[in-house]
Amino acid sequence: MTTTLMGPVLAQIGLTFLVFVLLYVRRLPAMAAAKPTPEQMQDKGNLQKLPAPARFAAENYNHQFEMPVLFYVLSIATMVVGLADDLSLMLAWAYVGLRAVHAIIHCTYNNVLHRFFVFLLSAMTLLIYFVHVALKYWGA
Repeated sequence: MTTTLMGPVLAQIGLTFLVFVLLYVRRLPAMAAAKPTPEQMQDKGNLQKLPAPARFAAENYNHQFEMPVLFYVLSIATMVVGLADDLSLMLAWAYVGLRAVHAIIHCTYNNVLHRFFVFLLSAMTLLIYFVHVALKYWGA
């Protein structure tokens, strides 16, 4: 059963690439319209002057390399040591689904309270996933 977690891992990677594409679909036209100089682009504060949709996609892309890194490590380690089971698979899919909802909220209407609630649910899901795997590993 060690390969079952590849589905959620690949889905999370796919989500990251989807947000990456969205970032450039939104940012390139915004940059073309703003016509910043190379010197202006060295100051990251100038990126805040871009339209909100371009900023939201960029911010969400950066978020894909924060908490999801723990998900990747946990999932790969779980597969390597052979601890994957139905519960870990369910928790992994739940985490990825919540991250997708978080990305949709962030890249569309960006309601901070909605986004925070989904982020909190995803973090709690990842914590439960971690505890489940840790207990299995230590034989509890």
